[in-house]
Formats: sequence, structure tokens, C-alpha cells
Amino acid sequence: MSVWTLGLNHHTAPLDLRGRFAYAMDQIEPTLRGLRASLARQPEAALLSTCNRTEIYCAGDHSDLTHTLEWLAHSGGVSPELLRAHAYTLQGDQAARHAFRVASGLDSMVLGEPQILGQMKDAVRAAEDAGAMGTTLHQLFQRSFAVAKEVRTSTEIGAHSISMAAASVRLAGQLFEDLSDIKVLFVGAGEMIDLAATHFAAKTPKAMAIANRTLERGEKLASRFGAEVMRLGDLPSRLHEFDAVISCTASTLPIIGLGAVERAVKLRKHRPMFMVDLAVPRDIEPEVKELPDIYLYTVDDLAHVVQTGKDSRQAAVAQAEVIIDAGVQNFMHWLGQRRSVPLIQQLNAQADAWRAQEIIRAKKLLARGEPIDAVLEALTRGLTQKMLHGALAELHAGDAQSREATAHTVSKLFLRGQLPKEHKER
Repeated sequence: MSVWTLGLNHHTAPLDLRGRFAYAMDQIEPTLRGLRASLARQPEAALLSTCNRTEIYCAGDHSDLTHTLEWLAHSGGVSPELLRAHAYTLQGDQAARHAFRVASGLDSMVLGEPQILGQMKDAVRAAEDAGAMGTTLHQLFQRSFAVAKEVRTSTEIGAHSISMAAASVRLAGQLFEDLSDIKVLFVGAGEMIDLAATHFAAKTPKAMAIANRTLERGEKLASRFGAEVMRLGDLPSRLHEFDAVISCTASTLPIIGLGAVERAVKLRKHRPMFMVDLAVPRDIEPEVKELPDIYLYTVDDLAHVVQTGKDSRQAAVAQAEVIIDAGVQNFMHWLGQRRSVPLIQQLNAQADAWRAQEIIRAKKLLARGEPIDAVLEALTRGLTQKMLHGALAELHAGDAQSREATAHTVSKLFLRGQLPKEHKER
């Protein structure tokens, strides 16, 4: 069985291409079912989808990799050639190393950020619900979580890291002299918006509002910050009231269009508006960035901001890589042992069959009144002959070179590493 990964992330693919392969949590289970149904051998599979990456982890036949890439390209509405140009494929220890680095936050846009670990755990639960999680992937991910925990507790990889939410506040502070004089609108009510609202609330802005498709969830978040709640449908008519707009929803299409922002600019009499689109796919149409007095940032635009302080953490990165290396070696050792399981099962089954044959023969001898010592002698001799027959036959077959190789193997198996007599006499 082979372990492999197919994916694309912020290092390899632009934002709009990543948006074609973004899956909400409620889409992951049916997507996995669809993928596995398209493959003849039904491999173990898990799908991780965040704003920075979409990755498929599989344990099965490596030949399924090409089919999976073509299937994923079709699901995203692009050609396999385009996806292949921006995707990466990893196998064996490289796939394990990648999973461990992702879980530890080493492959994130925000070095050492902890959110990815929760997202991986969600992906595992979705794979389990889809019936796609088997022993091998279960081990891979559980070991990933253990390694990530050790990295976080044994190194300073997460120290002084700047989150996307914190970076948004920092950029807003560069545009507005005093953040306590601005009105902020948050579109969505998920984890990322929660973090962003927390960071902005610390600056005590003049007003805050939450616009969400579900009012109940919006009200729950707004109550924590003393913010107003509004419906998404009211957003176009009220957009001009806000100096900063932070958006992150699970919508598959933009919810803030060019026309709505153009009208807001006119009503604001060209006062600047700060906008951050943290969603993948985009919540805000990309053409909005070209409008005067609009300062629009996407997750990729924030990359250089969140890298601040990365150089000072390189020692922690080196320590983390050592922990990851050890985790990879342990996993690959376990995987290697798993490959021997079918052979071990066959050997046990064969030994049980021989034992059953000799017991039947021994019972017949006892029934005929044979002495018990003679029966035990016959039973043990019969078992011994059956176990040694294959090895002895190989020692007498083939040329001199193959017989010598067989002799070394047999001595390891039956003589506990002792050399055969003829080798001792040399």
C-alpha cells in the first residue's frame, strides 16, 4: 500500500485557481464519496480544504494518483494540464513529512499558526463520516497531531506570529490615523471573522456591525462585541456607512460586487474605504481593487505582512524539522511493518493447517492404542519436517550462488544468525 498526497496551495497556485477547489465542510463528505466511487479499488482518502490549500491524502494504489488529478480537475472546471502545472504530488515519506509540516504550521502562510491543526482534525472527522478513513490514514493523521503538539510545546514556532486578522488591523492602521474613529463591517460569522472582530475590537472603533446570512449566528457573535447585526441583503444599501469591511464567508460566488462598491464610493464622497477579502473563493469581485479610494487586500496580499518576524524564528523551525524527521521515520517504519502483515497472516494460516493435520494424525494413532511417547514423537517429527521442507528444498536447488544466498537466509531464520558449518570452517 502506498501513501500519497495531491494538492495545491498558496505557494503553487494563485488565489482564483485555489478558489475553484475550495470545499466547505458540508461538501467534503459527498466529495470524498464521489472520488472513491470513481476509483476501482476504493482507497482510503481524506480531503483538506482551507483558504490556503486543497489537499487529497490517499492510502492505496499509486496508479490512482493520475485518475485523481483528472477527477479533481474536472470537479474544478479546469483542464488536467492547468491543474498539473500548479499542483504537487508527494509519495511515501515525502507525503508523511508534508502532512506533519502542515499540521505543525510550518507550511502555512502564517508560520506556526494553530488554526490549521483544527482544520485537519475537521477533515479527518469528515473522512470518517464518509467511510473513507482506514488504518493507514488514521495512523498518518494521529501521528501528525502528536508531532504538531510536540512542535508547539517544545519550540517557539508560534511565538510572535502575526495572524491574518492581526495583519488586517495593522494595514488598517496604516490607512487611518486613529482606528477609534472608524466604523467596521464584518461580513460572515465564522472563525476567521471572529478572530478579526476580536483584533479590531481591541482598538475600540466607533462602531462595529456583523452582516451574516443567518441572523441568529450573527447575533451570537455581535453580542460579544456590542456590535450591530444586519442582513446580507441590506449590505449594498449600507456599504457606504463603513470605513473598513472585512469579509470571509463560505459563498461560492462574490457577495460584494463592483456596482455596490462604486455606489458606496460616490456616497462616501471619495473618503477612503479599507477592504479585506479573507475568503477563498473570493467574496469581493477583484475589479473592486481598481476603484479610486478603495484599498482592497486578499489573503495573498497579506502574505508579506504576516511574514514579519519569520527570520527570527528560523531556529525554532530547525528544531521543529528535527521533531518532524523523527516522526516521519517512525511512521515509515510502522508502514513498512504493515506491508508484512499479509505474509505474516499467510504464514500463521499455513502453520495452523500443518498443526491441524498432525493433530488429526496423532488422534488416529492414539485411537489405535499406540504408546503416547511414540505419538508425540511422530507429531513433533511431522511438524518439523513440514516446517523445514521448503527451506531444505531450496538449499538443494539452483546454482551455487543462489544456494549460498539461501543458506544465509535459512541460518538467519532457523539458527538465530549462526553461520552454517561449512562457512565456519573457512
